[in-house]
Amino acid sequence: MYNVLVADDHAIVRSGISYLVDLQSNFTVVDGTASGTDTYIRVEQGGIDVLIMDLSMPPGENGLITTRRIHDKFPKVRIIILSMHEEQEYINKAMANGAMAYILKSSPDTEIIKALQHVINGEKYLDANIIVSKKDIKEINASGNTLNLKGYNSLSKREKEVFPLIALGYSNKEISEKMFISTKTVEAHKANISRKLHLHSRVDLVQYAIHHHLIDF
Repeated sequence: MYNVLVADDHAIVRSGISYLVDLQSNFTVVDGTASGTDTYIRVEQGGIDVLIMDLSMPPGENGLITTRRIHDKFPKVRIIILSMHEEQEYINKAMANGAMAYILKSSPDTEIIKALQHVINGEKYLDANIIVSKKDIKEINASGNTLNLKGYNSLSKREKEVFPLIALGYSNKEISEKMFISTKTVEAHKANISRKLHLHSRVDLVQYAIHHHLIDF
């Protein structure tokens, strides 16, 4: 039995996907999340074999970043992107960042089932309605991606989790309650983020986050 995590900011979508997945004999949905940060934290807790995730879960971390972070730290978790974005740029970046499958929300339920069957066999899968050129395949298989994350990648795991919350305007108290850490620890993370990224105000931090597509509104 494969344990599945469903991540989407709409509860009704999570319920629908969960119902569909639970109908499959060898899959069971064990949890659901509504943001990139919460998704990473849940994967970190363990027990997840397959992640079905939306790319846009505002307000919060950009799904492409969440995909990269989870793939880098938990490569055994098979990531299936279920998104409204049909643009080739999104598809290429998602696959380059570690997703094993990309499904369009406009497609039939059968596409999700096909994706599940492929990823558990270690195979990549693209929605049948997606047309991929040779150039696209080359970009997907490229070792890097187009996001400029040199400075961002120097942040620790916790700093990356705190980063989008700061950019979105959460207070130290709100972040501490959400992350189950003290306000002093939040302040320390904020100081480290500012130092490592050479940012001197929240405005600078927000501009950095937007410029590098690290958050969605």
